Amino acid sequence: MGVILRNLQNVVQLRRARLRRDVETLRHILGVQKFDLGIICVDNRKIQHLNRLYRKKNEPTDVLSFPFYEDLRPGKLPCALHRDEFNLGDVFLGVEYVMQQCKESSCDFHGTLTVVAAHGICHLLGYRHETDEEWDEMFQRESYILSEFNRLTGSHLEPLTKRSTQDR
Repeated sequence: MGVILRNLQNVVQLRRARLRRDVETLRHILGVQKFDLGIICVDNRKIQHLNRLYRKKNEPTDVLSFPFYEDLRPGKLPCALHRDEFNLGDVFLGVEYVMQQCKESSCDFHGTLTVVAAHGICHLLGYRHETDEEWDEMFQRESYILSEFNRLTGSHLEPLTKRSTQDR
């Protein structure tokens, strides 16, 4: 199956083939090609609803991750035994929110979307950022993933801003 990419919004023009290719590259770098992964693109209204429901934050956000393996230690791959266990989970991308952020900071939308997807996939793999130590560990992992991505694709992507206060 691989990457299941669904676009459930029509606010932002999305280059789905590029996003799928980028996520496939991220899966390769992380060594999780045999695991399925859902990428769901949504608007501000939907991501705000999910953020309120699951994180008690009544505001839109860039990414929410719903891991299949909730107790995975960072850096460890799931031990899947059956076909239906080869699933990392789902990443909801707030593409309208990301687009608004990119317009404000004059950043490339599709590149930023790939960075946000990488962040979400790290969450599926057990990385958190509740504490400074966890954030440092996740930031280092994202830096490595994106440097490999850049090496393979000729891109110039960088991780999300260190110590983002909105995530706390």
